[in-house]
Amino acid sequence: MSMNRVLSIQSHVVSGYVGNKSATFPLQVLGFEVDAINSVQFSNHTGYGFWKGQVLNEHELDELAEGLDRNDLLNYSHLLTGYVGSPSFLTRIVQLVPRIRKVNPNLIFVCDPVMGDNGEMYVPKELLPIYRDQILPLADIITPNQFEAELLTGTKINNVEDAWNTLDLLHAKGPRTVILSSTELGSDDNLLALASYKNGEKCTRISVNIPKLPAIFTGTGDLFAALFLAWMTKTGGDLKGAVEKTISTLQAVLKRTLANAQVLSGGKPPSKAHLELQLIQSKSDIEQPNVVVSAVAK
Repeated sequence: MSMNRVLSIQSHVVSGYVGNKSATFPLQVLGFEVDAINSVQFSNHTGYGFWKGQVLNEHELDELAEGLDRNDLLNYSHLLTGYVGSPSFLTRIVQLVPRIRKVNPNLIFVCDPVMGDNGEMYVPKELLPIYRDQILPLADIITPNQFEAELLTGTKINNVEDAWNTLDLLHAKGPRTVILSSTELGSDDNLLALASYKNGEKCTRISVNIPKLPAIFTGTGDLFAALFLAWMTKTGGDLKGAVEKTISTLQAVLKRTLANAQVLSGGKPPSKAHLELQLIQSKSDIEQPNVVVSAVAK
């Protein structure tokens, strides 16, 4: 079996690119086998305002895991989790991690604790204590946004020093690598991302400015987590290099997406469909990103 084999548990859409649709192709392009479990299957992402589809329940997740286990297929190098909509489903993921680690004690668990943004939760509030008390102690890498980091630590981030303190609080709960994929601490032109690796006395901290683009995209957090998983693996844990390649790839994808949306919209404001990520068209950028951002060590 491939040395790099990912079990990715997150949402799925028939049309567009969020969740597993956003994560699977980039991981495959970068040489990872990907087995996907879809926590939901919707016609399109919920930002459209109307969607139809199904939600996988915890018993169905159990059945899939049992099938994999019975056929000796739980041999994964990585577990990647994203959007989960119910507390019972998330609790089953907590129970699944030790089963996979029993097969591969070196499993790397990458968790994007998808709970909300801009001060608003869009999952049931009961997921928060499960993420905080049960998932974080199991995770190796977490990629929350600023709001999610505040929820997980019960703190408020008002400045960069607050953010570093929050990262330390998250490390204390278990994960060795924490990256705030986006914060409100940048400028009018840039978002600020912060990343930290801590193992015993060893600590690495970096920050990077991310140029803002004049559009709202969906699926970028899912793409970010998948790319970061890949590049942390391919660089042998080089935090600076992995962050630079991840964000540079995102910039290339988003610039291409925006340029395409502007053509499709004919000068009018782009629709949700126009702003679906141009992932397939960005294959070469995913494979060999042109590094356009520089991470700065703290």
